[in-house]
Amino acid sequence: MHVAIVGGGNAALCASIAAKQHGAQVSLFERAPFELRGGNSRFTAGAMRTVYNGVKDLVKIMPDLTADEIQNTDFGSYRREEFYDDLGRVTQYRTDPNLAEKLIEGSFETLEWMHSCGVRFLPLYGRQSFEHDGKVKFWGGLTVEAWGGGPGLIDSLTEIARNLGVDIHYGVKVTTLLTDEGGRVNGIMAGNKQLKADAVVLACGGFESNPEWRTRYLGPGWDLARVRGTRFNTGDGIRMATSVGAATRGHWSGCHAVGWDLNAPEFGDLVVGDNFQKHSYPFGILINARGERFVDEGADLRNYTYAKYGREVLHQPGQFAYQIFDKKVQHLLRDEYHIKQVTKFSADSIESLAAKIPEVDQANFVATVDTFNNSVATEIPFNPTVKDGRNTRGLAIPKSNWANKLDTPPFEAYGITCGITFTFGGLHVDAQARVIGESGEPIAGLYGAGELVGGLFYFNYPGGTGLTSGAVFGRTAGTNAAVEP
Repeated sequence: MHVAIVGGGNAALCASIAAKQHGAQVSLFERAPFELRGGNSRFTAGAMRTVYNGVKDLVKIMPDLTADEIQNTDFGSYRREEFYDDLGRVTQYRTDPNLAEKLIEGSFETLEWMHSCGVRFLPLYGRQSFEHDGKVKFWGGLTVEAWGGGPGLIDSLTEIARNLGVDIHYGVKVTTLLTDEGGRVNGIMAGNKQLKADAVVLACGGFESNPEWRTRYLGPGWDLARVRGTRFNTGDGIRMATSVGAATRGHWSGCHAVGWDLNAPEFGDLVVGDNFQKHSYPFGILINARGERFVDEGADLRNYTYAKYGREVLHQPGQFAYQIFDKKVQHLLRDEYHIKQVTKFSADSIESLAAKIPEVDQANFVATVDTFNNSVATEIPFNPTVKDGRNTRGLAIPKSNWANKLDTPPFEAYGITCGITFTFGGLHVDAQARVIGESGEPIAGLYGAGELVGGLFYFNYPGGTGLTSGAVFGRTAGTNAAVEP
């Protein structure tokens, strides 16, 4: 059995490892050159959302946890019911129930499998925990990251795949799926060469790096968005599959898009990684060019709003916004606020800060802050680890949690625009990772995994679900491709 894998990120590598473990000969084709390998996965922090029942489960995939860490950390738990609730809620209950079940029920088992293969995990301390009442407390259902983040995950999976005998080809673009007279996929065109295969797994991303497709499907203005990750996710897998009769599915006008540094480059920079993102906005306010707030910064835990707020920024005048903080919360800002490549202004008064920020209505900005400060329910205690209910009163756009007066200098403003991560529309793929044709039946010999799977995410996204989805469906696709009759 020969299985061809198209793609080079987390989903593709998990597929290749699983296929090899089930006895297949495996060839993997990565469009990017070696130095740019790894797809979007390499640009991530390596966070992976998973079901777990307390620390006793976490030590199964993180055996390096020390007794002191266990004693001094509240890891909480993340029950499958919570995962179902979160995924359902943020997708407005449009998520496909079979895909959701596969993802959630297979999440911890898949991380155990990855760990057994040699992938190391550790707690996501820097981005998902705060010290509160003398103890480090995790929040938002996201506790696990791959060692070394996204780059470490890709390096680890690549080494595992190579050691198993997977044949990896870099800098090779797959352009066409080959089929026999009965419509079964039986190979690929890789570069200018035909390669016969018993099954093909497509795991080569969505179309977020294709500005023409973004504008066509996401709508006007999306050609102006920055791309957080790889430049190579241009919809090739989707195009190839539909050309042999695959059905499309999901939220084609939706995507994962975040607040991204205003002066970040057009595509992701592997040196900076995901540190152009700016995700501590729940502890401050967001203002646009008119000097006005435009979202509820505290509507929910950051994990459940950040992937949709990039769209809101794109829709503002000039496609930019500023995040405003004062000294009281600056210690809560994530590491990405302290990198060298940051668009930042600082001042000892709001008036002085307003004068420094370019292309923002100064008078409206000062008035917005004054009105906001007068609306904060200061009698409610501030707690960054939970939805604390510390809100505003009387504002047209409320802040539902973590509302603090901006009254303690220095004041800081961070410029952001929209950074697109991946698109939600894709191929119709079932829970067995089989690509479904327009007839409603599986296309023999064709499997899909990763960001090109349509039907899982709509409108929004629970943080850390992408890598888990890629691993779950990648492993499933590789396994089924290897054992298919």
